[in-house]
Amino acid sequence: MGENPGAVACLSLLFSMNQPQLTDADRYQLLVLLQKNPNLSQRQLAKELGMSLGKVNYCLRALSERGWIKVENFWHNPNKLGYLYKLTPKGIHAKTRITRQFLQSKLEEHVLLTREIELLRQEVSELGS
Repeated sequence: MGENPGAVACLSLLFSMNQPQLTDADRYQLLVLLQKNPNLSQRQLAKELGMSLGKVNYCLRALSERGWIKVENFWHNPNKLGYLYKLTPKGIHAKTRITRQFLQSKLEEHVLLTREIELLRQEVSELGS
């Protein structure tokens, strides 16, 4: 009995829709934390980033699949389930690129906020008259 291509496509779409969205801000924050402390547990990363454990797991798998991090067992840890998440040269390059993009985005936000603040100040000044 063959599979229904429409059903397979629908399930594939639903599966991809249920995946957590990984933003540049998420990637940036995760790469920064991993570079500073590669032996943080997924639970610790989730707490630091304000993400669910499932999203952190998804992010780490995505970064590993892209070759940005290398996952190794942390054998000297009494918790044999501990891992080291080391940035690869490709990951360091990606972090640099993402950092530039993140900085540019924040600078653009800053310009927009500065304009909005100035407009609000003008409005308040006009209302106070």
